[in-house]
Amino acid sequence: MSHRSLLLSLPLVVGLVACGGNSSTSSNSGSSPVAPSPSSGGQSSAPAGPAGQATFNVMLTDSPFTDAKALLLTFSEVSAHMSGGDWVTLKFAGGAASRTCDLKKLTGAQDVLGTGAMPVGHYTQIRLNVATAVVYFDNPAVGPACAPVIAPPAGKSAPVTIPSGEVKLNREFDLTLPNAMTMVLDFDGDKSVHETGNGRFMMSPVVGIVSVQ
Repeated sequence: MSHRSLLLSLPLVVGLVACGGNSSTSSNSGSSPVAPSPSSGGQSSAPAGPAGQATFNVMLTDSPFTDAKALLLTFSEVSAHMSGGDWVTLKFAGGAASRTCDLKKLTGAQDVLGTGAMPVGHYTQIRLNVATAVVYFDNPAVGPACAPVIAPPAGKSAPVTIPSGEVKLNREFDLTLPNAMTMVLDFDGDKSVHETGNGRFMMSPVVGIVSVQ
């Protein structure tokens, strides 16, 4: 398949997930839930942060992605909306100001997007801010799937326009002591990017929630 037919068309639709955990725009049917890696903490006991705060982890995986050798996304913020309150920002892994992930390397795998202590309570939404996206066609990226910075691979590439870099996921959850909670998100590269002509590409992020543990 040529790269001009690999990436699909879709409106700016986010994978909204109902309280039952099923996305209305990004289906996870046919694939098994991705279990959090040992580093994610799962729902095992974990040291709490400041008084009244518990550990929350956001993991990222990707549905099968075709043709392109790499798709680098740089996230500028991950946050959660507290019921009756405001948005609470979750720190990126390692405390970096942003985090870049290669969706190609996340096919069938997962990596940490954000992790840290947040106030205990009831949350209603997750929000991701995507700052930039670039697709690469000739060579894979070298290094981990996610890192504060990933060196761009050599060869042909194209920037991906993001009309709205904000992705909101409707999923209620309760963060309680003393357990750590891990949420796994599926960022579907094949359904998120399409070619608009003249070698230009556009991204309308499609994200689903695989599991909350």
